Amino acid sequence: MNSFELPLRMLLAFRSAVDEVHAELAAHGHPEIRPMHGFLFQAVLRTEGCTAAELGRVLGISKQAAGKQAEALERLGYLRREDDPADARRKVYRLTARADQVLARSEAVFDRVRQGWARELGGGRIAELERDLRVLAPGELFRLDVPGWFAR
Repeated sequence: MNSFELPLRMLLAFRSAVDEVHAELAAHGHPEIRPMHGFLFQAVLRTEGCTAAELGRVLGISKQAAGKQAEALERLGYLRREDDPADARRKVYRLTARADQVLARSEAVFDRVRQGWARELGGGRIAELERDLRVLAPGELFRLDVPGWFAR
């Protein structure tokens, strides 16, 4: 195996799982959802509501790019914009029930993908692989700045 093959195989495994999630989402009424949207949903979820500028900082993208994504998701019914109770001049984005449905279905599909991998490799091997990846990639599980990192 070439030295570059391992990280590319890990990326391909990630892409395979994400592609399966998005195929399921499309089949169940969410064809417009893209991988970037999952990062955005997680950012809004973790902050319990945030502005476009805050989204941009968390995602590692410009305020304008974050605002454009958030506005599109608002039009599609996944986000709602409302006044910040602490400062009426600020508008914050929050997830809607439609976004919650996407997150729940995504989690179920990721569980199914993991179960498939466990059947293919064996449950013990998957547990070992997960332990190994925690050693190789320690720290925060959700690096929400991945969209900005890919754009560099």
